[in-house]
Amino acid sequence: MDGLQGLMPAPLARRGFMMTSLIAGFTMATERVEAQAIHTNSDGLVAGEMQVPVSDGTLPGYFARPVGNGPFPTVVVVEEVFGVHEYIKDTCRRLAKLGYCAVTVELYARQGDLSKVTDMKDIMAIVGRAPDATVMTDIDALASWAYDNAGDSNRLGITGFCRGGRAVWLYATHNPKLKAAVAWYGPVGGDPNPLQPQSVMDVAATIKCPVLGLYGARDPGIPPPAVEAAAAVARTSGNAVEIIEYPTAAHAFHADYRPSYVRDAAMDGWEKMHAWFRKYGVA
Repeated sequence: MDGLQGLMPAPLARRGFMMTSLIAGFTMATERVEAQAIHTNSDGLVAGEMQVPVSDGTLPGYFARPVGNGPFPTVVVVEEVFGVHEYIKDTCRRLAKLGYCAVTVELYARQGDLSKVTDMKDIMAIVGRAPDATVMTDIDALASWAYDNAGDSNRLGITGFCRGGRAVWLYATHNPKLKAAVAWYGPVGGDPNPLQPQSVMDVAATIKCPVLGLYGARDPGIPPPAVEAAAAVARTSGNAVEIIEYPTAAHAFHADYRPSYVRDAAMDGWEKMHAWFRKYGVA
């Protein structure tokens, strides 16, 4: 766990668990809306649910990649706090249309079923019970699944949203094989606790690859000065770190199923993400 010293996986309530399917629809969470701005079909793709072997069983996941043998550049997609619902699966298909093997996994399955939770406090309680150390090793397992299923182990990238953006920063300190990382409005601070003992700021100096951060300047929970401070620390690692702040956007501006969606910022961020992956050897 180089770069995340002090993170220890917490014991699980039961061993050998298995969830058989992903969350079928959208979590009934705060500010949910029914329609998505973007719907990506599976034409020319191989896509669907899968089970990802982890140390204590399996976790449900979703993948999308172009038709063919590959290997295709691998991109891990880290969910928000609302589970692997249609928006996250659609994001995987969008990446697959660009030529990637995109994979995601339900990181909070051990802690609870997010499809049955409606209150934001309850959602965060579930998410908060996931140890950072276990999140890191689960992402390792997801990447390994991709390598066994037409993903290229020499071209690994990661992107994630909200809490998933925080995981992107942390994973950039964890996996030396990672080529590039793109964090969408990932928190960089926070109070330490036994399960999440270090913030992004605490470990930023140990990143092992270039990191692009995409943030909304109007996000009340992630002040731009805090992001810039974390980026300054991260640059001491010797890796490229770029922060883009969209002046008209707040939090979750890429989430096209929520009122927070800001189309221009989302589209520009998407193009910059793809360019970042191309520049640093993922694409």
